[in-house]
Order: sequence, then structure tokens, then C-alpha cells
Amino acid sequence: MRVLVTGAGGQLGRDVVAACEQAGDDVVAAERTRLDVTDRDAVLGSVLSVRPDVVVHTAAWTAVDACESDPARAYRDNALAVRWVAEACARGDAHLVHLSTDYVFDGEQTEPYVEWDQPAPRSVYGRSKCAGEREAAGLLPGATIVRTSWVCGAQGANMVKTILRLAAQQDRLTFVDDQRGHPTFTADLAPMIRRLAVDRRPGVHHVTNQGAVSWFEFAQAVLTAAGLDPGRVSPIATRDLVPARPAPRPANSVLDNVVLRMAGIRLLPDYHEPLEQLVKQLV
Repeated sequence: MRVLVTGAGGQLGRDVVAACEQAGDDVVAAERTRLDVTDRDAVLGSVLSVRPDVVVHTAAWTAVDACESDPARAYRDNALAVRWVAEACARGDAHLVHLSTDYVFDGEQTEPYVEWDQPAPRSVYGRSKCAGEREAAGLLPGATIVRTSWVCGAQGANMVKTILRLAAQQDRLTFVDDQRGHPTFTADLAPMIRRLAVDRRPGVHHVTNQGAVSWFEFAQAVLTAAGLDPGRVSPIATRDLVPARPAPRPANSVLDNVVLRMAGIRLLPDYHEPLEQLVKQLV
């Protein structure tokens, strides 16, 4: 299988490339310097010259707070770029796997979100990613849309690295205990993305590691995995954060992986196992 991965230099993109190469695929790793996904001509030229069987679109602007002050860029990078990629896939007869986020939901419902729940994003980032989903599904009804959450990996910046860095600098750490989600690790997520691509499974799929926690509980788990005292972490309410963050965060980011479960596909493991592996790798 020939695979073109956009955003191949990013945290998830690198592991998608690795997972495909390990499986023996012919992979074209399109990093930002190689392919500007906001340039329609560049996207068409790349896809139509490479002629991939699958395009995995991981490229996005994920600076959630920065999106609030630059909505034009957010929609260009996270929505219009998807239009160009989907158009190119349609012309080149390539299957599209598009990566999306828990931020398409407002986080106000008490139950975990399933694939058929109605998106209601509160932030510019969430609205731009929701628009990207519509672009993918509208131009390519058979496209695979993967929503995930709280992504962590060995590459790039993420909360595991942030927590370990803060633990090395401070005696006490404070994290919110009223935002809950499923931590998801790229080493597990990337192979599942490839499987969905190989099967060309259409529609929205929630793909996360299992185990719902707050950021406070997750920070404690990171310290425990690093052999540190989890009692160093204190809880705080989001409303008490100083300074307040520009972009609102969903209080409930828990994504139920209903489609995978109904399809008989084994879910990603509980987050503790990959967390321990990642912390060992980083420490």
C-alpha cells in the first residue's frame, strides 16, 4: 500500500509513518516544509504525482489558545486545507483518513460522547476542526474520520513531557480536576489509523486509549510511572486558574469508542500501560 502522510513531522504523523513503514507500506512522509496543505496547487500536485492508495491527513494547527486570536488561520489550516486534501483524494482515487478531535463537543453532557452525538464546539479551534470534518465528509462520503483526545507520544510537545518537566522544576504541581478525558498514545493510535485505512472504513470513529481521568489524576499517574510521589499534585477547579486560558476547554472530553466496539475491533488498551512505556522512554 502506498501512503501519503501529511504533517509527517508532527507528534502523531511521525508514528503513523513508522507504523506504515513497519507494516511494509511505501510511505511518503510529507512534512510541512515539503507540503503546505493550505496551498491547493501544491496539494493537488503532490497527491496526483505520488498517486497514493491512502492519504492520512494529520496536519493541523493545534495551538488551541492561539486559534482564539487568529480564527482566519485556524479555519485555513484546519478546514480549508481539508477541502484541498479531500479534493485531491477524489481526483486521485485515494482513500482519506482525516484526524479530528474531542474539541468538536462542548463537553457539557454527562455521558461519554459517541460518534453520533451532535458536535457543538465552543472554541475557535473546535469549530475549525468541526468544519474540517464537514469538508472531508462532504467531498468524500467514504472518508474515514478519526476523533481522538489528549494525544501523547515520544515526539513533539504533550502533557506527559510537560508534567515531567514541571516535576523536575517544582515541588508542588497543580492540575484541574474538573476536565475529564481519555489519554491517547500515538504508539497505539497510529497502528489503528493504519488498520482503518487498510479496511477503508467510512465515517466517524472515536479512537482513544481506555480509562477516563481528570488532568489532576493523569498528572498523578505520570508521577507514579516516573517513580515520584503523586501526592505532590494538587487539584484545582478550571474557574480558579490564573491566568484564565483564552480558549474554553470541554469539561467532558470522554469519547466512547462505540463504532470500533460494534465492529468487533479490539479497543486500544488502558492508558496506564502505554503511559508507563512512554515515561520509561522519556526518563
